[in-house]
Amino acid sequence: MELKELLKKAFELGGSDIFIVPGAKVTCKVNGEMAALSDDIVKPAGTEALVAEAYAMAGRDIAKLRAEGDDDFSFALAGYSRFRCNAYYQRGTIAATCRMVAFGLPDPKQLGIPEMVMELSRFRNGMILVTGPAGSGKSTTMACMIDQINATRDGHIVTIEDPIEYIHNHKRSLVSQRDVPNDAPTFARALRAALRQAPDVIMLGEMRDLETIRTAITAAETGHLLLSSLHTTGAAKTVDRILDTFPAEQQAQVRIQISMVLRAVVSQRLVPRKDGGQVAVFEVMTVNPAVQNLIRDGRTHQIDNAIFGGTGQGMISMDAELQRLYRSGVITRETALLYAVSPETLSKRL
Repeated sequence: MELKELLKKAFELGGSDIFIVPGAKVTCKVNGEMAALSDDIVKPAGTEALVAEAYAMAGRDIAKLRAEGDDDFSFALAGYSRFRCNAYYQRGTIAATCRMVAFGLPDPKQLGIPEMVMELSRFRNGMILVTGPAGSGKSTTMACMIDQINATRDGHIVTIEDPIEYIHNHKRSLVSQRDVPNDAPTFARALRAALRQAPDVIMLGEMRDLETIRTAITAAETGHLLLSSLHTTGAAKTVDRILDTFPAEQQAQVRIQISMVLRAVVSQRLVPRKDGGQVAVFEVMTVNPAVQNLIRDGRTHQIDNAIFGGTGQGMISMDAELQRLYRSGVITRETALLYAVSPETLSKRL
């Protein structure tokens, strides 16, 4: 088996993730379901050869994987797709997961990204967070927003990613794209450097640690627009996750800072369609004076009610979207309740 042939097969099936794990067939995820790409189970020597081929396609030394036990990188298969790869050791053998990333930037309308989300790109400063589980499309949503800024505004955009997924051409803005760890050793280091690169917009692939979050808040406070992502579900949990990163004695001050710099939180999930496949569901919280007060006063548990009350006024409630999709015949009642923020309340509405 050659990796290129397996990747081509995954592309033709419309797969999203390719799994190379010893003791199993090479598998890809297609609309949330697993499909085998190889006829036979792959042994450890086979997975190592396939992963070595990925490193060769990326022009990257496999030494980091051998030294540290895991490694992130990206590579392209001409005429098909780009791939974001995480290679790692498991039970002493090499394995990998490759995420398929299309060449070119996607059309937000085809992906079902609401216009309300795209309109958030109008902000000139502050922090916009895109949240959701792994594989829910956070990077794609941020790439679409960056592309809209790039096409409509003069300025300098700096993106910091691990690894770079979508390639942005210069349009009305200039775009500098930094890859961690190739162009900078850490997110925090790259973010500190970005503040000296006269940016108008900073796109931070992920806020992973205290130092990065602290620097991101500072960047948003100093007049930049900062977009980033977190592996959280819902605006309330996102605010709590940021606060919990800081020591207890600093949280009161950070609450005030977040209430001042946060502009919006977009939460997204992929849920199963009734007719097969998946559909994206979005929640949007824009930070108005009422939400600012809830954050500042530590009443984040009331944010969900504020979002539902603000539906149609710059906000989208996750449960209201699930209700709309159910009534449109896109998803089943069971799916709506499974992914609901408040299943009991939604059950009564349905």
